[in-house]
Amino acid sequence: MGKMIISVKDLHKQYGDFEAVKGISFDVEEGEIFGLLGPNGAGKSTTLEIIETLRKKTSGTVMVDGLNLDELPNEIKKIIGVQLQTSGFYPSLNLTELIQLFAGLYNETVDPMALLDTVNLRDKAKAKYKELSGGQKQRFSIATTLINQPKIIFLDEPTTGLDPQARRNLWELIKDIRAKGTTVIITTHYMDEAEVLCDRVAIIDAGKIIALNSPDKLIDELVATGFERPKEVKKANLEDVFIAMTGHVLRGEG
Repeated sequence: MGKMIISVKDLHKQYGDFEAVKGISFDVEEGEIFGLLGPNGAGKSTTLEIIETLRKKTSGTVMVDGLNLDELPNEIKKIIGVQLQTSGFYPSLNLTELIQLFAGLYNETVDPMALLDTVNLRDKAKAKYKELSGGQKQRFSIATTLINQPKIIFLDEPTTGLDPQARRNLWELIKDIRAKGTTVIITTHYMDEAEVLCDRVAIIDAGKIIALNSPDKLIDELVATGFERPKEVKKANLEDVFIAMTGHVLRGEG
């Protein structure tokens, strides 16, 4: 068991009479990719936003790298990176200028080209955000989470709307980021994505965690109940065919 970098205990979030989060508890190990999975409205985004210091909790305890959320929220902000949505990018600035802008907000000195190299966007350094393809936009958005050299990054459905090529490319980027020592917390509606990327997942439904384990162990537990898929699973699927025929090399992703 490694060091716990996030610890959530009995977390509750209430909006009037509606309880969105109902006593959630989980730990995240340093250096793992941890997935929060659940249907829309399950409470996963609310949970993430509380940990990210973006939303107030009703009760419970949240510790991030030994820092208590109630006592040191500003210190927590310094060690996390949160993926920005499209509205967070000024349309008149190119990628280099956007990185310099965000670096200034973090009071960090950053080499924009080195950061763009990390996400394979050096050739787009002078392009504006709106000129990028969907996959390029997501890679740049992830690059902005790395500006302050965070210990933890939060990615909320990072591959939604991407084609298979761009999605696989983003998977490799996320694995590379983890390989450099950064802990990754991810939400996704794609179960194949969670199975490929996540060391462990918590499945949330109606504000409660109903399962928490590695994807492999959760699958084994289901199979042990006698569950069988109605259709035989082949060694490859149509997405594998698409990737094999169109290539793995990063390109425009238009």
